[in-house]
Amino acid sequence: MLATETLKNKSVVYVIDNDQTIRESFSLLLGENGYAVSCHENAESFLSSLDATKQLSISCALLDVNLSNLSGIDLQRTLINKGINLPLAFVTGSSEVATAVAALKQGAFDYIQKPIQKDVLCNLVAEMLFKAHLDRQKFAEANAIKALFKTLTSREIQILELVVAGRSNKQIGLELNISIKTVEQHRSNIMEKLQVKRPSGLLHLVFKYQKSLPHNQTNYTP
Repeated sequence: MLATETLKNKSVVYVIDNDQTIRESFSLLLGENGYAVSCHENAESFLSSLDATKQLSISCALLDVNLSNLSGIDLQRTLINKGINLPLAFVTGSSEVATAVAALKQGAFDYIQKPIQKDVLCNLVAEMLFKAHLDRQKFAEANAIKALFKTLTSREIQILELVVAGRSNKQIGLELNISIKTVEQHRSNIMEKLQVKRPSGLLHLVFKYQKSLPHNQTNYTP
């Protein structure tokens, strides 16, 4: 696991709660434990803060369900619609099961009822920030893989799809009406562009690329 102190230095914890006492309490506790904290009394202030910082830091959020204007659940849904992915934990006085289920179904990291013990809060924040760190790594890796696939020509993509389907060089040549030597050259170019040395490495990279695609996209078209 990445060192906790390293994560603290690169992260920010957002606290969104309309209760000033809660905001000040969480800010003081987390600040004493080395975390940078950004407090907001409503969803609108929090969203404006995100827009201004462009999420340069690894971050997570502690939020209440019963915020004024935009509720905590609505804020969670807004973040999802904006494509903003950061771990959220609801720390709330509400014990409504339906609300907790809705939050968790939408991907909330946790749903904890107030009051929350100090060590529980700090451990929760540490776990969320580590998840945010891993998510950022996965996002960067997915983008790097997508960049490699964008270098392929339409013909190379066509051949790659046939390779993944299990076709031999001879079968590919017959299907595309090209020579085996030409197929071999294209396969060599594909391997070089995708920076893999073995067929197994190629298949592994293809599967990782497919996992990064939207659910409605099934081919390798950039």
